[in-house]
Amino acid sequence: MSELITADLVDLDLSAETKSEAARSLARRMVAAGRVTDLDGFLADVAAREAMMPTGLDGGIGIPHCRSEHVTAPTLAFGRSTRGIDFGAADGPADLVFLIAAPAGADDDHLTILSALARRLMDPAFTDALRAEGDPGSAAALIRGDEVSAAVPDPEGAAADAEAAKPFRIVAVTSCPTGIAHTYMAAESLQAAARTEGVVLDVETQGSAGFERLDPAVIAAADAVIWAHDVDVREKARFAGKPVVDTGVKAGINRPAELIAEARHKAGRGEITEISGDGGEPAGGTGGSAAASGHFGVRLRTYLMSGVSYMVPFVAAGGLLIALSFAIGGYEIASAKSVADHFVWGETASWAALLNQIGTAAFGFLVPVLAGYIAYGMADRPALVPGFVGGAIALTVDAGFLGGLVAGLLAGSVVMAIQRVKVHPTLRGIMPVLVIPLLASIAVGFLMFIVVGKPIASLQNALTDWLNGLSGSNAVILGIVLGLMMCFDMGGPLNKVAYAFAVGGLADPTPGSLKVMAAVMAAGMVPPLAMALATTVRRGLFTRTERENGRAAWVLGASFITEGAIPFAAADPLRVIPSVMAGGAVTGALSMAFGCTLRAPHGGVFVVPLIGEPLLYLLAVAVGTAVSTALVVVLKGMRRSPDASVRTDDGAEVAVAA
Repeated sequence: MSELITADLVDLDLSAETKSEAARSLARRMVAAGRVTDLDGFLADVAAREAMMPTGLDGGIGIPHCRSEHVTAPTLAFGRSTRGIDFGAADGPADLVFLIAAPAGADDDHLTILSALARRLMDPAFTDALRAEGDPGSAAALIRGDEVSAAVPDPEGAAADAEAAKPFRIVAVTSCPTGIAHTYMAAESLQAAARTEGVVLDVETQGSAGFERLDPAVIAAADAVIWAHDVDVREKARFAGKPVVDTGVKAGINRPAELIAEARHKAGRGEITEISGDGGEPAGGTGGSAAASGHFGVRLRTYLMSGVSYMVPFVAAGGLLIALSFAIGGYEIASAKSVADHFVWGETASWAALLNQIGTAAFGFLVPVLAGYIAYGMADRPALVPGFVGGAIALTVDAGFLGGLVAGLLAGSVVMAIQRVKVHPTLRGIMPVLVIPLLASIAVGFLMFIVVGKPIASLQNALTDWLNGLSGSNAVILGIVLGLMMCFDMGGPLNKVAYAFAVGGLADPTPGSLKVMAAVMAAGMVPPLAMALATTVRRGLFTRTERENGRAAWVLGASFITEGAIPFAAADPLRVIPSVMAGGAVTGALSMAFGCTLRAPHGGVFVVPLIGEPLLYLLAVAVGTAVSTALVVVLKGMRRSPDASVRTDDGAEVAVAA
């Protein structure tokens, strides 16, 4: 961590009272040091990351962090607060604040900073030394590791003592969707709990920049396995024959001792988790904790979300390129000749055609990627080939988005069936790379071409005709349903189903599908905008932390990031969720009634020029936001009893006399 932090990036008397003020104070030091080029742009990226999940750790620690295009070099700034700052940790405010900045795309640098810092934060001697240090230069040196020998216990001696006592041994895998902070937080939390429990625990962190595999000998010697993950564990077959505790990454952070106790209990009962297939998926499931142990509906949802999550980047890139091409060159640009043969540097039409054809190429992968990664979520890598093949065939037979869904499920099911067939040991090596993809592709191809492709194509055409024919009350009802789905779980399964339904129509756009896309995006903007407005007009109803989240929610809502309302819903679900659902339903209904259309799959207010009936569209969003704001203010106001304590504008609680 050398040169990541210097004395001028240390503030031992941080006077900030909120996490946004703390981030701004430390970010100013980064600007002064030439590490950040745009203060407000960088802080917006920090706020967006913070809105996804709080970055507070138990023990009085806050680690706000992000990648940003406004960062010139990997940088770490440290502040020590005398008052404490709320970063969302369960045990209270943080007095040690580390602001971590990495250039956009600098995965390795970001991971290096986070993993090294996370490991040291689990050492009480390190945090105690930071709290006692009075010189910024010495604090920077301590964080860099210049004085690490005094703060870090002797791992070799501890390992020798542990080996002599023949301790219980666990291997763990941690991972999160981005493979950054929470991956390493869970790893360090598990290791700290293991030291307390007298357990030897080795962790494999499967981050976004790759992972270093545990030594096979370490896995072989383990008594149990813990998977704390929000994405599939890679190469699961390595852990076959062991009892496995399968859970989410948050559990690894928040309750590591319970997971270790559960691992001991499973090992004591002699429980073995069966793992099959090349990717090592547990028999009958995907490997996510919910999917592996849940009922069929939970597993099906997990499979579909796997496909949708990989599909969204293709949708966003391709859809925005196509929409931009229409804005520049008009809708007739879709019929332009190939730019490979007809491109003139000085012609606007040529550039519009170029954007359109690049976007169309990206969109061409939408259905195959959806099908391929649904299959991957079910049966890991051997299912990718038949999944992609099935998705491509769905396009060939005009089965479209629905065909892709079915093709992915068929491919995953066929591969899982083949994986259950016992084969001679000499054939196992070629099964995942040759036999399974070959046989499964033949089976899926036959089913898609001969059996189910045409019926699904007919259903797809019927759905398209129905959307095109929607008008009046029918369109309004659909808008209400889509609005309710977008706002119920704010980024969860229902939200994703509604969004996937909308973007699926963009693959072959029609007037009806463009109205659906507009209604879905409009409704999805309402929850964060409503919470932002509510925290502005009735500050006293919200905590200081919620008011800080409200400022970030303005940007998130305008950008169509529905998840910006999650902190409010988590804190008060019975009042917030019904309120935002009502506003989303109103917005969806108005958008459909106004006949608003949208060719871009994302972008919020930034793609308003690409929206049909843009003023009416903004009106629909404004009305829905007002409805949600009014409802949440009324519902939160009703909870006050005559003798209840309420929050003042400065966040303090005072009693209200009867």
